[in-house]
Amino acid sequence: MDAHLFLGEEHALLRDQVRRFVRERVLPHGEDWEAAGMVPREVLREMGELGFFGIRYPEAYGGSGMDTRATAVLAEELGRSTFSGFAITALVHTDMASVHLFNAGSAAQRERFMPGIVAGETITAVGVTEPGAGSDVKGIRTTARRDGDHYVLNGSKMFITNGVHADLYCVAAKTDRDGPASQSVTIFLLEKGLEGFEVSRALDKHGWLSSDTAELAFQDVRVPVENVLGEEGRGFYAIMQNFQNERIVLGAMAVGEAQAALDLTVEYVKERQAFGAPLWEKQAIRQRLAMLAARVAAARAFVYQVAARDAHGEEVVREVSMLKALCGELVNEVMYDCLQFHGGAGYLRGMAIERMARDARVQAIGGGATEVMLEEVAKRM
Repeated sequence: MDAHLFLGEEHALLRDQVRRFVRERVLPHGEDWEAAGMVPREVLREMGELGFFGIRYPEAYGGSGMDTRATAVLAEELGRSTFSGFAITALVHTDMASVHLFNAGSAAQRERFMPGIVAGETITAVGVTEPGAGSDVKGIRTTARRDGDHYVLNGSKMFITNGVHADLYCVAAKTDRDGPASQSVTIFLLEKGLEGFEVSRALDKHGWLSSDTAELAFQDVRVPVENVLGEEGRGFYAIMQNFQNERIVLGAMAVGEAQAALDLTVEYVKERQAFGAPLWEKQAIRQRLAMLAARVAAARAFVYQVAARDAHGEEVVREVSMLKALCGELVNEVMYDCLQFHGGAGYLRGMAIERMARDARVQAIGGGATEVMLEEVAKRM
């Protein structure tokens, strides 16, 4: 798997390092994090110390300056952990929230926040989704009104990963209520503790239990003008731009999840006895697993091809939409069959495959639902 046309020695070293961290620090404690509904901050700080939170950022901020391919390696290996709530906690911080600050932030904003972000001391979240606006960013209703040296924010956000425990939020709001979304959405930096900014509730989810997810509320929150990210009214384009990175990450994560499920299931059916022989001796089972393994290998190759093209600055909106739809559906198909082949044991809480099947369901929803992705592909056919 590591001998890949699109990857080099540095990617293999990163993969080994992440895999070792997962083995030593995640697998022994992941069930406790599921029960707690969050990943401990000391674990996130360890990830920062190991350089996982800075692989795409410059050395000036403590990063290693790698590209999209490294992001995909990190995401795949975190997906392989079998604890996707943990994985998404880290990946939202690295590739869905903090990137807005790095891409659009001023020199002062970067100098103030990036070192803590890379070190795992300042955990980030991104507030775009609302009850009526998910993949359809144009449906944003949260508003920001200029008032002297401040903006006044009002509205709410929904399904915000890291929303309960984050320190810094990149929040999208309309600065022109009557203007088109493409020219009126602005992104603001909000630090936790601002008056009027509250976590309305922590959300109880079907899966990703170790990921804290929240509904946020903003009531007359006064945000200094210097906390605008980039230009006023240009937030829509920033969100659209980062969707490509986010969807590559989610595709790679889904590939890791699917591979882990196959590995667990092959091991299980080779040991599980039924009708006097291991389940592996049943041709229908082993051939189905072999076909799924082939499709996961193909999806992995596609992910790294797209990541490499993105790293070279190519236009890959169509391909990214394809891989997000493909991987989100494939991981659910893999989980369905892998749980099936575990039999009744696969339906029990405490079994890794049961948790993984629940976690995978959102891969066809979050970051761009399959149907939305297929429409993006169809537009470009």
